[in-house]
Amino acid sequence: MSAYAIGDLFPPARLDDEVFTYMERIQATLDPFGGRFLVHGAPERDVCEGEWPGALVVIGFPSMAAARGWYGSPAYQELVPLRTRHMTGDIMLIDGVPEGYEAAATAAKLRAAQDRRTATA
Repeated sequence: MSAYAIGDLFPPARLDDEVFTYMERIQATLDPFGGRFLVHGAPERDVCEGEWPGALVVIGFPSMAAARGWYGSPAYQELVPLRTRHMTGDIMLIDGVPEGYEAAATAAKLRAAQDRRTATA
């Protein structure tokens, strides 16, 4: 099952040279783990609800193990300070959904569990 590294980053108006170095070197840290950029900064976007002042980054991996391996790798950890010294943000690793996933089936399971809790309360 696919997994993703998602970043909601807040770059300054002027990027420090270290951030450019981070960007130039990150792909080499992704390659051994099958990682690839799916979204990088999202300069064109339509915010349909709420606010989204940050820069969205989504990196796809073949599995959560690969995503964790990349994030914890010495090669990537060496780059992290180049970014974090110059911009704030939130990063998470998250599982995708399996092939054939249906939101309606998940809703049915959640509804049944909620109904059971309500009945025993």
